[in-house]
Amino acid sequence: MKNNHLHKDFKLNGNFFSNSDELISFSKVLSNSTHQFFIDWFNDADFIKVQTSGSTGKPKKIQLKKEFMLNSALATGAFFDLKESTKALLCLSTDFIAGKMMLVRALVLGWNLDVIEPVSIPLGITEKSYDFSAMVPMQLQNSLSEIHRVKKLIVGGGIVSLNLISKIQDISTKIFATFGMTETITHIAVKQLNGFKNNTSSEAEKSYFITLPNVSITKDFRNCLVIYAPNVSEEKVITNDVVKIISKNKFKWLGRFDNVINSGGIKLHPEEIEKKLSKIILERFFVAGIPDTNLGEKLVLIIEGKKNTIILSKAKSLTRFETPKAIYFIDKFIETDTKKIQRSKTLDSLFK
Repeated sequence: MKNNHLHKDFKLNGNFFSNSDELISFSKVLSNSTHQFFIDWFNDADFIKVQTSGSTGKPKKIQLKKEFMLNSALATGAFFDLKESTKALLCLSTDFIAGKMMLVRALVLGWNLDVIEPVSIPLGITEKSYDFSAMVPMQLQNSLSEIHRVKKLIVGGGIVSLNLISKIQDISTKIFATFGMTETITHIAVKQLNGFKNNTSSEAEKSYFITLPNVSITKDFRNCLVIYAPNVSEEKVITNDVVKIISKNKFKWLGRFDNVINSGGIKLHPEEIEKKLSKIILERFFVAGIPDTNLGEKLVLIIEGKKNTIILSKAKSLTRFETPKAIYFIDKFIETDTKKIQRSKTLDSLFK
């Protein structure tokens, strides 16, 4: 896919480029991964090699068709009404698909893109205002006082806690959670998190993921989501994400199949429990199952940070089955390169 054409409105860090060679040369000052991406994008190959994040398995290199990446960019532009000259901020690492796709969207749609270092407080190193950006939950959490400078924001790479959702209800930025993976070239569905009629977090809790155009969904025998997205993937994508299908283009995400805990015959979804616990726990945490003689698996709570008192009864919506039987503290969670918690490795380090 040799294509040296640049959209007439495309700008990178305030600069126009007459051809791809100029852009590739300029990108050296940004980062090695951004520079290498532009080299790969403008070469003769029909695909780009991308590394998966490794949050649910060993990181691996996969090939993504450039044609499909282009289609994904067009779908995002249409869904969010992001036309040429959109002012966008890239504050994610371009080592991974989320950052790479911000570059593709800018190239294809003719955006004015600013690329900055992927720090935890991105709006602290730029004073500009933007039409669009993408962040991970931690970056949003750390940017609340300045997030009004971004008109539309997508958040991915982790679960947005109820505590954080409650904090974004009164701000002007339209914020959406995304659902997707490297294999689907980032998001194939989005969920509104704020901007509701009554501006309440309870409305956000009831909000569902809505698929992008040309995406259809079903469930398999495990109740896991199966994605048909011919514009971005040649094959159907069978996920390990347990869902409730609401309609042909809406679903509720319940959690990961590989995280399900069978405790005394009761199947527990950690993500649903964590949603309830996020109302009373401010630190990073997760729940998991550990071997137990009587129950098979015992539900436990793992908290990052120093030991303190957690009163589980304050989480009034927890059932007795969903109440952790023990609480453990660990100084630091083990993470992937994209800052996702590696649950199994963290548990192994805690109970080794």
